[in-house]
Amino acid sequence: MGKGRLEAFSDGVIAVILTIMVLELKVPHGAEVAALLPLVPVFLSYLLSFIYVGIYWNNHHHMLHAIQHIDGRAMWANMHLLFWLSLIPFVTGWANENHYAAVPVALYGFVLLMSAVSFTLLERVLIAQHDEGSLLARAVGKDVKGMVSIVLYVTAIAASFFSPWVACAIYVIVAGMWFIPDRRIERVMPHGGR
Repeated sequence: MGKGRLEAFSDGVIAVILTIMVLELKVPHGAEVAALLPLVPVFLSYLLSFIYVGIYWNNHHHMLHAIQHIDGRAMWANMHLLFWLSLIPFVTGWANENHYAAVPVALYGFVLLMSAVSFTLLERVLIAQHDEGSLLARAVGKDVKGMVSIVLYVTAIAASFFSPWVACAIYVIVAGMWFIPDRRIERVMPHGGR
């Protein structure tokens, strides 16, 4: 079956996720710049979560661009990914509300970990539906960056119980690894993915 509906549905869900996240930014009481200062940590965590969702949206788009068709397994694997991404606003808000305490920071990391695992699962399902020489299979290769990300998430979750700020720094590092667009798929696409 075609992939158009899957892509359109995913784009819609991701748009809703971003909308829900921005609603956590409450308007301050007061018209002076000092009224914004208490919002700085909330804004920074919103920014990090926004970047994460943007990274998934970007890579999801590229991944679907490199395939020809999907089946029911791919649809359910995609729903699995969207489930974990839909929890990002909740864990972001909980970590903010509790001033980055250990358990909320660990749960934030767990949601990021499961998002990464579910993206990898979707990637593997899509590769299995196409031959081993497909554009996606060639682009993904051994996915070292994806595996390193998973190891870093597990490390950050464990670190959150000793130092939530170290865990948060690891989450920023992983986002930084992926913030620069992943060109693997573009390199194997005819005409650079255009």
